[in-house]
Amino acid sequence: MKSEKIKLYEGRDDVTLTTYLLDDSPRAGKDGKRGAVLVCPGGAYLFCSDREGEPVAMAFANMGYQVFVLRYSVFFAGKPTELVPGREYPVNPDSVFPAPMRDIGRAMLMIKEHADEWAVDADKVAICGFSAGGHNCAMYSVYWNHPIMTDYFGVAAEQLRPAAAILGYPLTDYVAMKANVQADPEAGGLFGLANTAFLGTAEPDDELLAQASPARLVGQQTPPTFIWSTAADALVPIEQSTLYANALAANKIPFEIHVFEDGPHGLSTATQSSAEDRQQLDQDARKWLPLCDAWLYKRFAFEYDS
Repeated sequence: MKSEKIKLYEGRDDVTLTTYLLDDSPRAGKDGKRGAVLVCPGGAYLFCSDREGEPVAMAFANMGYQVFVLRYSVFFAGKPTELVPGREYPVNPDSVFPAPMRDIGRAMLMIKEHADEWAVDADKVAICGFSAGGHNCAMYSVYWNHPIMTDYFGVAAEQLRPAAAILGYPLTDYVAMKANVQADPEAGGLFGLANTAFLGTAEPDDELLAQASPARLVGQQTPPTFIWSTAADALVPIEQSTLYANALAANKIPFEIHVFEDGPHGLSTATQSSAEDRQQLDQDARKWLPLCDAWLYKRFAFEYDS
């Protein structure tokens, strides 16, 4: 395996693309290229979680994919040692919408540009995100072919197209989330910090919240999507997953959704590879990986000589 960390912007150390490239193998199919998964960790747009980076990358690599972990633009360049809900923090313009999803676009263009060198099938690049990273991937899923992306990069939309999306316990509707947290001061404080990080203000108006709500923006060009979450998630309500699933269904976009009964927010792989404590180990929720493997196989299976 070849692993390399690449800076996406000159003069910035915080936005990086780390490669996890499998060695050449005849099992990769007749042309030697593999499907790929671009992973976006969560962290409320405040930081990028280590637990949702490399452990996830290794799981997808074990399925036979080339994997890339994107540390996109967030409020803190490194993991914050202390967050105080309710405290006012200065806005970081680097992390404000649409910067994080444009980081996905930049990474997507780089992967496709190096498709031959990295043995990637450019038509089979999926995006995968968790929590805020899931929101970022859902945002990319509904905006990838809009001028906010295509005009910014000066490329045809097809170059930015994701072949599929994988969303773990994602936030998908900021308008609905606002209503959820109004009765919960603790959650509201974290929501305010995340708003400042991503939307530039702790109290965005409903118009801005709607622009950041991919569940309200799903259309015919939204990619096939795999969603998983837990009913017991106390931080991002299960409604955030079902709203997106309902929007996909209404637009006849292929999708699969799995809701596990137990497990807290932020399970990542739900295995020892990512867990920091016993609460992050879950025998049922970890089944999302083989389920996702089977779902991806229907779209990304290698082409073999007959």
